Amino acid sequence: MVMDAISEPVTPEQIRDLQKALGRQLAQRRNAAGMTQVTLARRTAYSRSSVANVEIGRSTIPRGFWERADRELRAGGTLVDAFDSLHGLITTLRTQKARAAEHERLLRHQAAMPSSPPNSLAVEPPGCECTITIARWREQEVLALREALRLSLGAFAERLRVPPSIVAAWEDRRQPAPPSLAMQAALDDLLKLADQDARTRFARILRMPPMKSSAPGGAPEVGRRATVTPLHGAKNARRLVQGQ
Repeated sequence: MVMDAISEPVTPEQIRDLQKALGRQLAQRRNAAGMTQVTLARRTAYSRSSVANVEIGRSTIPRGFWERADRELRAGGTLVDAFDSLHGLITTLRTQKARAAEHERLLRHQAAMPSSPPNSLAVEPPGCECTITIARWREQEVLALREALRLSLGAFAERLRVPPSIVAAWEDRRQPAPPSLAMQAALDDLLKLADQDARTRFARILRMPPMKSSAPGGAPEVGRRATVTPLHGAKNARRLVQGQ
């Protein structure tokens, strides 16, 4: 086998080495079958130059080519398996780059801002609100994040890969069930991955003062927090910092 398990992090150099190794394996299989590049290209519906570039590791080619090449060269699935391993590592590398870029962007935002006093909610100055840190997720923060992302209870639960009943328990104002430490971290990640508009909405929803309304007969109702949009199963949040 050309592909061995490679632990993270994956590097571009590793990908290039594996592409070359896969190309060499293709060339060896083709030569053993007594087949020219022209013949293999014709049988796989690709050009000879495409086959040549793949064999020296200069280009990637879709999985369909490897399926047909594996069949024509009677490789018993080894070429397809090797390609799948390489493609998985390429996907891992792309994910690593995306996460690194997001982390770098967050670091730049944090470095540009003065330190703020320890609070449950730390935000940028008005007008930006790009960097938000939650010290402890409670029902009001969970609900505010779901509303800021414009997600239903079910869609929000799917993002976090938990049953909707779990999210409903977090948001239950009468008897909230605080998220576990693992779910606290998952909520942190979901907030970090949100775009700037969603983070701005999140901060503003948490800062919204309760709205007072009158019940029939003139008796005041319990204060309710204004929200951007009513969502199924939502519980209105209390003010995060008293006196603001």
